[in-house]
Amino acid sequence: MRKLMAATAILALIAAPAHAQGKRPQADTQQKKKDDRPRVDEDAYKAALERIPEPKEKYDPWGIARPAEPARKPK
Repeated sequence: MRKLMAATAILALIAAPAHAQGKRPQADTQQKKKDDRPRVDEDAYKAALERIPEPKEKYDPWGIARPAEPARKPK
């Protein structure tokens, strides 16, 4: 009887995560339909991008990881 109870408990523990993956909350589908946020027009977006100043130096994300380049010797 103990083996049967242990096997039942193990199967329940294994099946619980798989069962939870199949459920979908209904609130998500209703929330997607009620998307009343204001739309940003393309001209305002482009104008905002033009206001961003150009950097003086090019950004190097690996600059800290690489050693500084040694001065080249003339031949």
